[in-house]
Amino acid sequence: MDLFSILTLLGGLALFLYGMEAMGTGLTNLSGGKMAELLSKMTGSRLRAVLLGLIVTSVIQSSSATTVMVVGFVNSGIMKLAQAAGVIMGANIGTTVTAWLISLAGIQGEQLWLRLLKPTSFSPVLAAVGIVLILFSKSSKKKNTGQILVGFAILMFGMNTMSSAVEPLSEDPSFTRCMTEFSNPVLGVLAGTVITAVIQSSSASVGILQALCMTGAVPYAVAVPVIMGQNIGTCVTALLSSIGTSRNARRAAMIHLYFNLIGTTIFLIVFYSVNALAGLPFVAENATPAGIAMIHSIFNISTTILMFPFLDKLVWLANKTVRDKKNGTETEETRELARLDERFLAQPAVAVQQGRTVLLAMAQNAFDSMSRAISLLDGYDRKTDEKVHELEDLTDRYEDALGSYLVKISERELTAEDSEKISVYLQNIGDLERIADHAVNVVDSFREMEEKGIRFSSSAVEDIRVLMNAVSEVMKLTEKAIRDQDVSAARKIEPMEQVVDRLKDAVRERHIVRLREGACTVELGYILADISTDFERVSDHCSNLASSLIMSERGGYDTHEYLSVYRNSGNEEFRREYQRMASRYPLT
Repeated sequence: MDLFSILTLLGGLALFLYGMEAMGTGLTNLSGGKMAELLSKMTGSRLRAVLLGLIVTSVIQSSSATTVMVVGFVNSGIMKLAQAAGVIMGANIGTTVTAWLISLAGIQGEQLWLRLLKPTSFSPVLAAVGIVLILFSKSSKKKNTGQILVGFAILMFGMNTMSSAVEPLSEDPSFTRCMTEFSNPVLGVLAGTVITAVIQSSSASVGILQALCMTGAVPYAVAVPVIMGQNIGTCVTALLSSIGTSRNARRAAMIHLYFNLIGTTIFLIVFYSVNALAGLPFVAENATPAGIAMIHSIFNISTTILMFPFLDKLVWLANKTVRDKKNGTETEETRELARLDERFLAQPAVAVQQGRTVLLAMAQNAFDSMSRAISLLDGYDRKTDEKVHELEDLTDRYEDALGSYLVKISERELTAEDSEKISVYLQNIGDLERIADHAVNVVDSFREMEEKGIRFSSSAVEDIRVLMNAVSEVMKLTEKAIRDQDVSAARKIEPMEQVVDRLKDAVRERHIVRLREGACTVELGYILADISTDFERVSDHCSNLASSLIMSERGGYDTHEYLSVYRNSGNEEFRREYQRMASRYPLT
């Protein structure tokens, strides 16, 4: 090979890798994170775990990406180790789909139907269709479909470029001698492992091997051990990803390694034993791209079938390798924040889903803090006081961690839908943090009353209770709207917020009447004003949360404009809902 052939080979490899990345990104975006959601909601069925691993990897075209997601899920406590082992087995089978797609480049024949199957025939058409979808379509799904088509076309063009560049090697004696050296199982496995570890993709390294096979100088005696090494080399991605994670996450990466090490050892022992005893006629033959795909599939399927009954033993082996640390503790906060794993940033749709999960945990904390604060109307309790402050601190930590994580996601290449979600979540965390702050303010007011030994009059207590009940309903509606993405519930929140505003003004006016009658004091009036203001502000933040959900569903962002139109345009829906809510919270 001369210098220009080497440059052509490198260019072809670059196009091949870029095409694979573009196709995988398009497939991931098109799935909208649904594949990751399937994994995260898995049941205890191990067979289902294998099938899901197979499906997810077939869709996103990367066993490394699936395994890294698994490490992240195990790290955050979403997935159990036994389930992770099943998914990893399925991922190893799913990754063989790419090899079969690439094997199309090796189709030979002049018949019309064979020529139509060649990538050189249909890839240009796919590229043209993909470009049209990317440039002229407004739908994100169509754009992602276009990216998949263009990615596949680039991948195949890169494959053809590599094949053309290495074609002279078929007549190069030094290349032939080099290939003969790799027929040694140890060297072959080592070569496959190193190449895959460097490229960080078994699909890519298998594609390179398939390109070399087109020279007609790579026998199956060489291809088999190299493929075995490629399956070991792909474990490097998960091992690197597990650095700095929880012990269970590191165990998941070790399961991936042990699965491929044990599988490779058994497969090679059986293969060379049978070849020595009976002689396998194809071993000396030149490998083909389809033959490479076949061996890759046979190895992963047979290894999964063999190892599946011993899945518990793999988990046991991983537990022995990565031992538990004594006196280790894990809090709910630690588990939730572990979801914000930077390993998911490589799959933005997955990272967005994890961000939403933590946002829901943050919302639950914020609303719980306010509910506990409200309970102090019936009597001050120091433990409740401390718990509300603890929840407020936790909400602050959620805000800091989630805000930083969402900003990191926003720096990635996102679909329009995911970009909108990030914008909404960034707005939401500020409102949720303020709700927890108002809960602390309410608790502080009740503590002040306890320390000074003062009490509201019975009529004042009843007025505040009505206001509190209204605020509680606003929070329940908001929590449901956020949790279930329930727009109908969200549309009820603004009328209810207006009811709270009316109640706050009425409670203050009634206090002035009691003050004139000598039934209340100025000092209590200040405290009542503070509490009622906090309640009113909480309902305002709930209104913001609901409005952002409604506007995101409509594809807009201007919540203030929406609220203005909804309230003031004589909206019949708003008027009816307001009257219904107001009738449920009368001040007697």
